[in-house]
Amino acid sequence: MTNMNPSDKALVPFVSVDNMMKLVHHIGVEPMLRGLADYIEADFRRWELFDKTPRVASHSAEGVIELMPTSDGEVYGFKYVNGHPKNMKEGLQTVTAFGLLADVSNGYPVLLSEMTVLTALRTAATSAMVAKYLAPKGATTMAMIGNGAQSEFQSLAMKAICGVDSVRLYDVDPEATAKAALNLAGWGMNVVSCKTAEESMEGAQIITSCTADKQYATILTDNMIGAGVHINAIGGDCPGKTELHKDILARSDVFVEYPPQTRIEGEIQQMPQDFPVTEMWEVINGTAKGRTSNQQITLFDSVGFAIEDFSALRFVRDHIQNTEFFMDLDLLADPDEPRDLFGMLQRATQ
Repeated sequence: MTNMNPSDKALVPFVSVDNMMKLVHHIGVEPMLRGLADYIEADFRRWELFDKTPRVASHSAEGVIELMPTSDGEVYGFKYVNGHPKNMKEGLQTVTAFGLLADVSNGYPVLLSEMTVLTALRTAATSAMVAKYLAPKGATTMAMIGNGAQSEFQSLAMKAICGVDSVRLYDVDPEATAKAALNLAGWGMNVVSCKTAEESMEGAQIITSCTADKQYATILTDNMIGAGVHINAIGGDCPGKTELHKDILARSDVFVEYPPQTRIEGEIQQMPQDFPVTEMWEVINGTAKGRTSNQQITLFDSVGFAIEDFSALRFVRDHIQNTEFFMDLDLLADPDEPRDLFGMLQRATQ
């Protein structure tokens, strides 16, 4: 068989899990979280330019597989992501993902990347970027309810972007709390392991809930929430999965990414279709109000949206240039004459 080396047009930069982790350590975890938040905030400011559609979801009894596409007119991006809560018991990740960027002008991919690690980083960066606008001024303490794979990222993002220096951990599984506490040791935060959700919220100005069960759950009840806090609700992310009692929503000013998706998947799926929400991009652009008083309860009903993944992939594409943190993948056919794809195939056997 003829050895046919691929041309430059056939090659697409690919960031593996190994190279993603090397990139994170090269940049630094906290600087990367800040950088991702800056990219996400910049894309929220130009929100109206983007194609927007609720993610395409394929649900099963075990979980969900989703595609999340968007484009700013020049670059197209999508993410493949799953959510299977049962996976943890089988030694597998609950969430895995990969993503792609492509040039709109010719349709050619320009980046393929793992996004299991990157999604954890961008989710945390988004939470903290939003909290910068909605959390009480001078907030220093966060309750982290649900100490799974996302908990350390959330904690460090709130530290890096919002100045939070104390995190109070709680999970129904004490081993998860012990894992998170061990991982967060040495990162310059005061880490407190708590035995109940109520205990974790003592003195907390920010309450983050992130649990994995695919069911209607009541992790937080109305009587647990005092005035003036910011709730970062990131666990509810598909139909039939919630964490907050609906009475909390009724008392809160609720902020969302993209209402047509959040009304299907978020905490507000419990509420009427006309339940009032504010789109976060409008707060960032100054056309809508965020936190307006010390007594106000603000709630970010976060389900994750494709533009955040687009921002994260854009960040990676910019930051792997002139580094060793990617490999060229022979992904695209590039015959000598564009119409002669079969001829290229045939010559490969000679």
